[in-house]
Amino acid sequence: MASGSQSLVKYDTKIQVSTSLKGRGKSPRKIPGKPNVPPDKAQIEDVLNSVLPPRESTEDGQLWVQYVSSTPATTQDVIKLQEQLDTLLEARQARETGICPVREELYSQAFDELIRQVTIICTERGLLLLRVRDELRMTIQAYQTLYESSIAYGMRKALQAEQWRAETDVKIKTLSEECENLKKEVEQLEQEIEDIEINERDREEKAAKLHYEEVEFRKKTNQRLKENLEAILATPNK
Repeated sequence: MASGSQSLVKYDTKIQVSTSLKGRGKSPRKIPGKPNVPPDKAQIEDVLNSVLPPRESTEDGQLWVQYVSSTPATTQDVIKLQEQLDTLLEARQARETGICPVREELYSQAFDELIRQVTIICTERGLLLLRVRDELRMTIQAYQTLYESSIAYGMRKALQAEQWRAETDVKIKTLSEECENLKKEVEQLEQEIEDIEINERDREEKAAKLHYEEVEFRKKTNQRLKENLEAILATPNK
């Protein structure tokens, strides 16, 4: 956490550690403890510093360190903490529901401040709260990982569905064109069948007409021949 950022955790005034940053990185730098601290309070501060490490900052090439406060909290401090939490939630426009990094950060700071207050009163209780905090963070991280995995899975499925839909649209278009072509072919065949039926009906009508005319002609011919024969038979022989 940057020292310049506003935090709900209560820290002491910054202490200058070094007037120059030259040579940093050549050897491990150890942050000195607070001077003139009674042994019993020093033990509490050691626990606090292990739970909530000091914050470092640089200003004008100088290194500053800021230890977490070992001053016990009063009832007013707790009420003020709650008010600050509500104010920061509103100021930073934290979402009230769902996943919100801002809300998570602010509540984490508030919980760290409560751990600080409890640790000063009872070190063992503070360490137990620290375990609870770490377990909660691991649980939240697990849920975030699961959420991200589900989002990735959902995205993959959405892409697959989009690809399947595109392929299906192509198949539908192809089948629709085939159906349209087959429909035209069916219409063409039906028209050919209709034309054949008409032609066949006309041919049959013409054939029937010719047959009728031929029959009539033969009847008339037979009738004339019969009349001629009768006339010949009726004529007396001389």
